[in-house]
Amino acid sequence: MRDFRVGVAQMNPALGDLDRNLRLHLEWIERARADGCDLVVFPELSLTGYVLEDLAYGVGMQLGDPRLAVLLEESRSISIIVGFVEHTPDHQYRIASAYLEDGEVLHVHHKVYLVTYGLFDEGRYLAAGERIRAFDTKFGRQAILICEDLWHPSALVIAAADGADVIHAPAASPGRGIAGAAEVLGSARTWHDLVRVYSQMLVNHTVFANRTGYEDGINFYGASRILGPDGQVLADAGGESELISADLSDGALRRARIASPLRRDEKLTVTLTELARMAADAGRSVVA
Repeated sequence: MRDFRVGVAQMNPALGDLDRNLRLHLEWIERARADGCDLVVFPELSLTGYVLEDLAYGVGMQLGDPRLAVLLEESRSISIIVGFVEHTPDHQYRIASAYLEDGEVLHVHHKVYLVTYGLFDEGRYLAAGERIRAFDTKFGRQAILICEDLWHPSALVIAAADGADVIHAPAASPGRGIAGAAEVLGSARTWHDLVRVYSQMLVNHTVFANRTGYEDGINFYGASRILGPDGQVLADAGGESELISADLSDGALRRARIASPLRRDEKLTVTLTELARMAADAGRSVVA
């Protein structure tokens, strides 16, 4: 991994207003450049807003969309992770985050685990992603997982096993519950526990990029974080729109992996063997 500076644009997009949100992105990109960031990460669905329901079909964007072309041009001087609804060539609509670098789309991740419980109804309107992959950038190998994906540990294990040194977690997480005497939101505390444990157990940098603001009565609380491979918090946001940034170091990654060689000792062959056994057992149960 090459040392680089990452920023999180913890921002409040306007629901369904692509043009306004594009202007906001350009403002945040300029702030990130001024801060010396090499990469800026935007939250889930940063170009469209989150509570879309059937608006998703009107704001879905193909990768050749001229608004994405504007951001591709910006990516010649700063790499960008941007969130939107992708209208795919087979006319599926998927929650997507794209990694833009040097004028190219290096990778698009489609949210694998849609949320259709509690406050959420994603599965009614949107199609789920079907793969999890790490990808190469000029700063090293990275991966993107979107919000609910991180509530499924297998997704993180796949990204780490595929070689990701940095895992990005764009999110649109609403505030739920009060936890403890400090009156910290329960959802914020859970997210902070998740990203700390994942950073330590998978020995990688983690970038949690949540949004702010209100939509349809739902409050998005921010609390974005950037963590080192030992679980140390490198940058921490509050509840308002703000830019946070941190330097991600290959030296820190090397020291953490020497001190905690969990990746080295992971037995993928055992995992694959046991998963194959369980799949075969499940198949026999269905036939029976």
